[in-house]
Amino acid sequence: MLDSATRSMILEGILQTIYMSVVSTALGYALGLPMGVLLTISDKNGLKPNAILYKILDAISNVVRSVPFLILLILLIPFTRRIVGQSYGSTATIVPLVIGSAPYIARMVEASLKEVDEGVIEAAKSMGASTTQIIFKVLLVEARTSLITNATIALGTILGYSAMAGTVGGGGLGDIAVRYGYYRYQTDIMIITVILLILLFQIFQNTGMAIANGLNHKK
Repeated sequence: MLDSATRSMILEGILQTIYMSVVSTALGYALGLPMGVLLTISDKNGLKPNAILYKILDAISNVVRSVPFLILLILLIPFTRRIVGQSYGSTATIVPLVIGSAPYIARMVEASLKEVDEGVIEAAKSMGASTTQIIFKVLLVEARTSLITNATIALGTILGYSAMAGTVGGGGLGDIAVRYGYYRYQTDIMIITVILLILLFQIFQNTGMAIANGLNHKK
C-alpha cells in the first residue's frame, strides 16, 4: 500500500500531466492551426499559391520535427528560462512542448484541409466567396471531423512528450517515474505511473474520438 504522502504526490503528478498536455495542445493549435492553413492555401494547388511562403513554412516544419524532443527540450532551456523564469517544472515544460508540437500539428491540419472535396471549394468560388470565407466556412467546417481526430492524436503524442520531459525535471508522472522508479529503484511507483499514463491516454483518445464521431454524424 502507498502511504498518504506518495498518494498525494501521484495525484499532483496526474494533475500536472493533464495541465501540461491540455495547455500545450491548446497553445500548439494556436500556432499550428494558422500555420497549417497557410501551408494549405500557399501550396501550388492552394487558394493563394505562394512558393516562397510555402517553402519557408515547409522548412520550419521539417527542421523542428526532425529534432528529437528530448534534444529540443535541452536546446530550449535558455529560451524557456527567459520566458517563464525557470527551466524545470510543469509550466516550463509547456514551452518546448508547444514549440515541438506546433509544426507537427500544422502538418496534420494541412493534411486534413487537403482532404476537403475540390468540388465543394469550386462551388464556393463560383458563388463569389472570398478566400477568408472559404477557409472558415468551407475548409475548416468540412474538415472538422478530421481536425478533431488529429487533435486527439496530437494530445496523445504530447502526453507522451510530457512524460519524456520527466528525465530533465519536467514535472508530472514522467518526473515521478524517473525520480522514484529509475533513481530509487521503486518499481511499484514506476508501474503505477505507467498505468496512469496509459489510462490518461485512453481517456483522451476515447473522449476525442467520441467528439469527432458526434460531429461526423451531424454532417
